[in-house]
Formats: sequence, structure tokens, C-alpha cells
Amino acid sequence: MSRIRIVDIKNFRAIKDLRFIPTPGINCFIGPGDSGKSSIIDAIDLCLGARRTAQFCDTDFHKLNVDQPIEICLTLGELDDSLKNIDHYGQYLRGYDKTSGELKDEPESGLETVLTLKLEVGSDLEPAWLLYSERAAAQGLVRGIQWADRVKLAPTRIGALAQHNLGWQRGSVLNRISDERADASATLAKAAREARAAFGDKAATQLGDALKVVGVTAKELGIPIGDNVKALLDAHSVSFVGGTISLHDAGGVPLRGLGVGSTRLLIAGLQRKAADKSSIILVDELEHGLEPHRIIRLLGSLGARDSSNPLQVFATTHSPVALREINGDQLIVVRRTDTAITVSYAGTTDAIQGTIRTSPEAFLAGSVLVCEGASEVGIVRGIDQYRCMNGEVSIFASGVGLVDAGGEKNIYSRAPAFTALGYRCAVLRDDDVQVAEAAENTFTAAGGSVFKWKPGQALEQAIFEAVSEASVRQLVALAVEYLDEVIVNAHIRQASQNKFELSSCSGDISTELRECLGRASKFKASWFKSIAKMEHIGREIIGPDIGNCSPEFREEILKIFSWASHVQP
Repeated sequence: MSRIRIVDIKNFRAIKDLRFIPTPGINCFIGPGDSGKSSIIDAIDLCLGARRTAQFCDTDFHKLNVDQPIEICLTLGELDDSLKNIDHYGQYLRGYDKTSGELKDEPESGLETVLTLKLEVGSDLEPAWLLYSERAAAQGLVRGIQWADRVKLAPTRIGALAQHNLGWQRGSVLNRISDERADASATLAKAAREARAAFGDKAATQLGDALKVVGVTAKELGIPIGDNVKALLDAHSVSFVGGTISLHDAGGVPLRGLGVGSTRLLIAGLQRKAADKSSIILVDELEHGLEPHRIIRLLGSLGARDSSNPLQVFATTHSPVALREINGDQLIVVRRTDTAITVSYAGTTDAIQGTIRTSPEAFLAGSVLVCEGASEVGIVRGIDQYRCMNGEVSIFASGVGLVDAGGEKNIYSRAPAFTALGYRCAVLRDDDVQVAEAAENTFTAAGGSVFKWKPGQALEQAIFEAVSEASVRQLVALAVEYLDEVIVNAHIRQASQNKFELSSCSGDISTELRECLGRASKFKASWFKSIAKMEHIGREIIGPDIGNCSPEFREEILKIFSWASHVQP
């Protein structure tokens, strides 16, 4: 069944001009809120849906400029024979090169035959659905697609109002899974008559006084309604349409009563069964109403793991669970700037796919801070928590996602992947192990920012050098709590070649002792190397002590949070 080959959207809501080539399978849009993801889904639905009219208002026009018409063009491939009918659509049939994505205005040998359906809305707010080709436009030809073909092409939308698909209503998925139709007209008509008569017998006693007044008044006015006025159900109100026949469970309870998640799962499964008749499905916020395990099941029903692409899906999500289940070539990153909305496929490089698996939340953020390891993630989280408790805006409220790169060797494979997709990205790293200078220069040249401690320092060394004496003692006490006095003492003695020991921390904290503690804290049985431990240190020790820290350390911390809040230091 038909698939969308090219999407063109102009002057629709936040979208000034957008063109992209979707995959024949899953197309899942991700990105920050208000980036335009749902507008893309709505545009496809408005253009392709089987509707004779649609409500538009001035706010549907880009920047409220009604002088620039809304234009939504969908180029469709894998056409049925009826859609390739020369008599009906010959002037509109075009050619599409699947390899290059190039669209030719004439069908040619070796190219796929396609049709372009165009929705145009002008300042009068009246929508027009028309076929489009350059040669037809040059000849002044105007025609739409036949209604029967519109119905065939119409996508199934799974959303808040998807329950109509659980009845045999016009356009529902139940009418697509088979050609069977229930002929219940005679039965329903008889039921309607019986209902009217039964109600009339009761109404004669329940509404007797009112009926008498009506009869007397009509007689006084010479209105011939007879002597025995009755209250019956209105024949027009007791009518039955296709939607009257709906799905019920074994106990007779309507399936319309299912929860949102169950309804979505069932409709997705039914749509797959009907893929030979209608293969395009739209899902806004696919995780809505679903637990994690059922999100995975829904994606399976939609064909996320199928190489045969049983359905062409256009979906949006803010769920990390969904991202982990989708390949990078099925993810479309939507980015919005002051001047444009852009889309780009995440891709399937090792750096992208690995980051999707370990840090899917980052792909849902507006900005990304790639941290060398868990310690850096923890210290940023902890200081951020302290700042929030003191009235500052959280970096997460500013749309920043944190990524644990898993070591210095991975930093410049993961960070550039985000900048290439349009993310605002920065790196936070140690300086005790040198990274590839060329890779870092390439990253910064692409707009990335780098935060690091003093030359030769890891995070632990930077902390012990920078904080006040009171905080040094707090850190040592915390290490004893996490490990043991004997272990911490052994580390200190080893790092200082027996010059210092644990008891040395109760006296003056010299520069040499600080350096010793920094080295000791990095030993194999690391004192603080975890998100939780560094988070505690950031919130309870460094945050409150930041005003007493060394200027260099304090400045680097402030730079990180200034970048996170989009404020230049």
C-alpha cells in the first residue's frame, strides 16, 4: 500500500519551509518541546486524511502571516493500480528516484511512479486538496483525487480520540481488516420502533399533565393534532449508524472503556493486520498511557524491529524507553532556531547508537553536556541541586541533558555526534590524561565548548586543591564512611610514601597534603567515583563552600552553569 516518499511543508505554524525524505518504516521525531514535532504529524494528517473540510485559523499560519498560504505537499509511492490510472491521473503522475531522492515531473523508466497531493490554505481559511505536477500547473489544470482513493490513502491516527477505531465507523481500522460488513438495518430499525413505543406508554403517565395542556392549547388555536397527543422518542434521534456496531469484550462491556494504553496497543495491532489496505499510521506521544514494557510491545506492533517495514509510521516521543528500542536510522532529530526548523536522522554510527543505549535522555534535551565519567555527572548534579535549593534555576529546567562518556577515550566520539545533529554541546573532562588535541579542536570549531580542570588534574585532585580546610576534613571523613579507616589511612601513606597518614588531616592542611589526598582518592578503590557519591559532595560540601574555593576552580564551575543557562560568563 502507498508510502510517503517526500514531505514538503511551508508556512504552517512554526514551520516556514521544511522538506525531508522519510523512511518507509519507522520515523520517530525527537527533540525539545515546542520544536515542531507535533506540527509535522498534524501536517501529514491534514493533507492525507479523508476529510472534506478542516478548521483553520490565523494561528496556523507561520508567524500569523496569512498573506503566505499554507502549503503541505506529500509525494506518494507504492501506488495502487487505481492511483496510476492514466485517464484519471495521467497529467499528475511523476517519477521518483529512490536512490537519490530526486523527483522528476514525468514518470520515466527505472523510476517509481508517484503522485503529489497538495493541501493549500489561503487567507480565506478554506482548504483545498489538489493533485500537483509542474506540467499540470503550467497548463492551468486543477483537479483533486477521487474520494474513494482519498479513503484508501487516509492514515490511521492513534491519539486521544482513537477510540472511534473500535467501532465500524467510516474510516475506522475495523473496516480495513476485512471486506465484511454487518447488515443490521432491519434489526436496528425494529429495535428503534420498539423503543419508541415502549417509551410512549410510560410517558403517557409521566408527562400526562403537560400533554393535556398541549392538547387543549392546540385545539384552542385550531391546530389539527388530534385528541390524544403522545410523547414518543423522536424518530430522527433514534437512529443507528455504522458506529453503533462496536467491539465488546466477552462480558459484553464495550472496548471503548479500555484504558488509553490498551486502546493504542490494540489499534496498532489491528492496523498492522490491515497494512495491505492502509499502511500509514500517525502516533503523537507514542508512550502516552503505556508502561515501559508496553511501550516496547507497541513499537514491536508498529514494526520497529522488522526489516520488511509492514507500516510506515510517523511518531513523536519523549520516552527514553522508546529511544532504546529504536535504531538511529529511525530517529529524526527536530531542531528549531529563530529562523528555521530542521530535521536530521540520528544515524547508526557506533557513537550515536552507543549513546542512545546509555544516555537516551540526552537526545530529548536541547543542550548536552558530555561528561568524562560518572564522577563529573555526579558533581554537576550535586552542585545543581544545591543551587536550586538556594533559588537558582536548574540546568535541567534550562533543557540540559548529561551524558556519561565512560572515559576520556569516548569523549570525542560522542560529543561531535551531538553537534552534528544540531545540539548545543559541551564537554566536561579531567586533564590528567591528555585527549587527542586535533579532535578537541575540531569539536570547538564546530561550536562545542570545553570545560576542564587545571593542567594535569583529575576532578578529585581539583577538589582537594580548591576547597577550604574544613571541606577537606569533611571529604576525608566521608571517605572513611564509604570505605574504612584502615583503607583510607593506607591510601594516604602510599600516596605520600609514608610522609602523611589519616591523623595528619586533623592538623594544618598544607598544599602538599592536599596533593597527597588528591592522589590517594584516585587509587583503584576510589573514594568517590560514582554518581551518587559525587552528587552528595557537590550538594553538601562544594555547593555550600563554593565562595571559599580557589578562584580558578570556582570560575570553572560558574562557567559550566553559565553555559547551561545560555548566559555567557
